[in-house]
Amino acid sequence: MKQNTQSPRAIVGALLLTTLIALSGAQPARAAQREVLIEAYGDSTTLGISCSEGHCGPRVQNAVTYLQDALQSAHGWRVSVTNFGVGGTTASQLRDGTERGHGIPWKTRLAASSAQIVTINYGINEVMHGQTPEQFYDAETDLVVTALALGKLPVLETANPMPDGRLNAKLAAMASMTRRIATEQHVPLVDQFAYISALPDWKAMMSDGAHPKPELYRIKAGQDFNVVDPLVRQILDGGKAVHVSHQ
Repeated sequence: MKQNTQSPRAIVGALLLTTLIALSGAQPARAAQREVLIEAYGDSTTLGISCSEGHCGPRVQNAVTYLQDALQSAHGWRVSVTNFGVGGTTASQLRDGTERGHGIPWKTRLAASSAQIVTINYGINEVMHGQTPEQFYDAETDLVVTALALGKLPVLETANPMPDGRLNAKLAAMASMTRRIATEQHVPLVDQFAYISALPDWKAMMSDGAHPKPELYRIKAGQDFNVVDPLVRQILDGGKAVHVSHQ
């Protein structure tokens, strides 16, 4: 039998070289895989506020978290969703950079963002602050047009309905404006207002007059996923997400 004449040092060196070659082959393959970054903008229903026993506050069981969980279940680490919801804010405040805790106008903020997709969810605070549907239309249109100009894909979302009939009628007018903008600007729409309003027990899934319970946030996330996932798949497959039809 022929004896192995290699020294221990040579054997270790050969093993190290083999390992480095294997790693150098694996790392570029991972780096070549695309990633999709999504940013969610909106009011307290985006942030994820829910009320229980008289206390209202942000909950981890919110629509944005549920959406990221669903997308990562489908695609793994390559997809992430960042929650930029701010309670009590309107579309015009996001546009102008006057929302609480932020002083950066939308155009400047989005120009510095690496996200390919941005979701936009407003309407409730516009009703509460006495804005007209036309004012809301102008502000939300500005958000969409700016996002498109900066190479982002905006996904519009109508607000969830409100149990108070008088306020909900005003919110329906805001939802109509969001649908109009989606059609005019040829961007995706998640029509939460229409979908949830058709559920027979939706009011039982509200924690107060505006904020869903976790089970309704999960339903909202399911609607988000139905619209966003095809866009994510398109980006991961190497194309730029384009969407011109609406729910």
